[in-house]
Amino acid sequence: MKTITPSEAESQLCERLFQVTRRVDPNVTALTGLCRLSGGANQETWSFTAQSPAGETPMILRRTMASGKPATSPEPAAMSTMALEACLLGHAASAGVAVPQVQTVLEPDDGIGDGFLMNFVAGETLGGRIVRDTAFTGARKVLAYQCGQALAAIHQIPVAPLPDLPVLTAIETIDGYLAQHRASGTLRPVFELAFQWLGNNLPSPPEQNVLVHGDFRNGNLIVGGKGLRAVLDWELAHLGDPMEDLGWLCVNSWRFGRTDLPVGGFGHRKDLIAGYEAGGGSVDIARVRFWEVLGCLKWGIMCQGMASAPPDGKPRRVERAAIGRRSSETEIDLLNLLAPCEGDK
Repeated sequence: MKTITPSEAESQLCERLFQVTRRVDPNVTALTGLCRLSGGANQETWSFTAQSPAGETPMILRRTMASGKPATSPEPAAMSTMALEACLLGHAASAGVAVPQVQTVLEPDDGIGDGFLMNFVAGETLGGRIVRDTAFTGARKVLAYQCGQALAAIHQIPVAPLPDLPVLTAIETIDGYLAQHRASGTLRPVFELAFQWLGNNLPSPPEQNVLVHGDFRNGNLIVGGKGLRAVLDWELAHLGDPMEDLGWLCVNSWRFGRTDLPVGGFGHRKDLIAGYEAGGGSVDIARVRFWEVLGCLKWGIMCQGMASAPPDGKPRRVERAAIGRRSSETEIDLLNLLAPCEGDK
């Protein structure tokens, strides 16, 4: 069997993507500038420009070559992971959340995997630039507030019309990561301390399970000079406690070195809370702290797993080792979070 080179694979993708694009706009005459973007451990993201007599239209392809149900789903999904994400983007847009507009969902006959086309949104996604570049000085003044507003809007999206999503509770999340940690055989006293704290401070179930983005953080946002332009990467969306999203956004790993600014390295908690409440939400500080601790522990265990040899027998990669190194950083973050505070159990 002939082995397809990377350039041949890209050429084939361009040819088939052209046909998909013509389904969106029959007047498209050519595609130019096909380029795989960085980021996304599970999915590929490609940018390209559709040429037509009307002009140039920059677009984005998000895809995975393997179709399947969401990794977090305990039940068979009614639609593929990427189709589910495309559907959620539509619901978010209808609720007024800033998201890219989905143009079309890939079909099996398209032959380029599971995914969808969406419009290109100009802006920055790299967290380090967002927290340091002078081009975003003005954006950083309003971004935490805008994130609060966006999260409030997401959490108020009616659940009934949504596709089937898993319900993830705090205890189920803890149990899942504890099993993953135990299976690794790694001994980390700080992780053990964190598991004990979480067990002793487990919140009661939320009054209502809402749509949780699941990965709302610096790095999954498109930011422009005036602040938030779009919320990306909905692949981990589920139903659960709305405070989970606020806690995850404050995990130190997403501050890109600006540890003095707890909200994504660009803002303060008071501004996040003000934006959330202005959007119609109500913040429970204790629950946000619980989910921040759990988020920090989750990321530490994820990093720990990346340091191990790939389970599928693939070669070790420097990228995985570099991420695995970061598990030690989360131990420091956890110790800072778990320092005795008044009111702790």
